[in-house]
Amino acid sequence: MDKQAMKQAILSAKKSKSLRWDQIAQEIGMAPVWTATCCLGEASATQEIAQKLTAVLDLGDDVADALMECPTKGEWLARSIPNDPMLYRFYEILSVFGPGIKDCVQEEFGDGIMSAIDFTVDVEREENPKGDRVKIVMNGKFLPYMRW
Repeated sequence: MDKQAMKQAILSAKKSKSLRWDQIAQEIGMAPVWTATCCLGEASATQEIAQKLTAVLDLGDDVADALMECPTKGEWLARSIPNDPMLYRFYEILSVFGPGIKDCVQEEFGDGIMSAIDFTVDVEREENPKGDRVKIVMNGKFLPYMRW
């Protein structure tokens, strides 16, 4: 089973069981965003996590095996600018605010990058009388560029 077939099997089981990512994540002991990312084929699971996930969703060993495969990360984005409005907003944020964020990080930390490997992301709801807000918290280790 490839990652695309795995993703479809997981999404179908998730829908049929009326589960949310946070519910699945709690069952397997992982964060909701990481759980969704793995199930959508962008991360790999350990054998223990794959077994827990497939148990929660009543899926077989073929899905567990696919969950453990190393993915080609970000492949969906390489095709084009995202047209989904939510995903496009991240593209827009990067296009507009990316250089400013980069400058601010480098003023604070020096010449380097934020790791996307030693990294977490959380999605939170912030209540607001003018309409609830989406709060996304990204937390990555700073990695200075080597000089040699």
